[in-house]
Amino acid sequence: MNTKAQAPIGLFDSGIGGLTVANAILQQLPNEALIYFGDTAHLPYGDKSADTIRYFTKTIGSFLLSKECKIIVIACNTASSVAFDLLENLAGDKAIVFNVIDAVVDEIIRKKYKKVGVIGTLGTINSNAYLNRINSKDKSVEVHQLATPLLAPMIESGFVDGQISNVIIEEYLSAPELQDIETLILACTHYPLIKKEIEDYYLAKNKKVDVLATNEIVATQIKHFMIENGLINYEKKGKSAFYVSDYTESFEKTTQLFYKESVDLIHLPLFK
Repeated sequence: MNTKAQAPIGLFDSGIGGLTVANAILQQLPNEALIYFGDTAHLPYGDKSADTIRYFTKTIGSFLLSKECKIIVIACNTASSVAFDLLENLAGDKAIVFNVIDAVVDEIIRKKYKKVGVIGTLGTINSNAYLNRINSKDKSVEVHQLATPLLAPMIESGFVDGQISNVIIEEYLSAPELQDIETLILACTHYPLIKKEIEDYYLAKNKKVDVLATNEIVATQIKHFMIENGLINYEKKGKSAFYVSDYTESFEKTTQLFYKESVDLIHLPLFK
């Protein structure tokens, strides 16, 4: 038995958006145990300073390392953009760290897109993480970015498939920055929940735009890595645990939107 393969996969996000990544991982790797931490006391990360996000990341990363996670996924675009190197250094050889940006950038380069749109939080867009990483691999790619700060709180509140969400989505996607793009990166782990609505917008406008959800792409990357490195759990399915830094009953109900089934949240105030 490979004892390392029996270890859990750790994930964290500022809230519950990262549960879209957790769900995608379990769709591809159903025997894995997950340790998820949603920093609900500090959401959203998108309007926090880089130093503050690095502090949150270090604290949560230390917690996940204490749970002996074999892999840690920064399931948040904002934290991925400013704190990935910090967490890699903290983990050392104890765990492999993944972010939700690099796999998507690789997908853009592989598919040879030349006009790319990116929507995300203010923190993600202002970091220029996608712009810089895509252009470091291919300077000819045009990257058009737009901060969409209303989308994450809209989704957290359960507005994902109605008139309110459609109006906000149309307002953002009709912005000059996003015209004539070939693909749109949903650079927030909340956004897969409105992927269909975004695709429907382009369909109604008769525009062909490939909408890329980070959760599916990252889950595929992690699965391939685990296969290559003998880290897949082929034994009895492990037990997952879901922690939040602040708890409300309504929040627990909302997790079903992101994870597709009921989740028992454990209140763990890491930040004293």
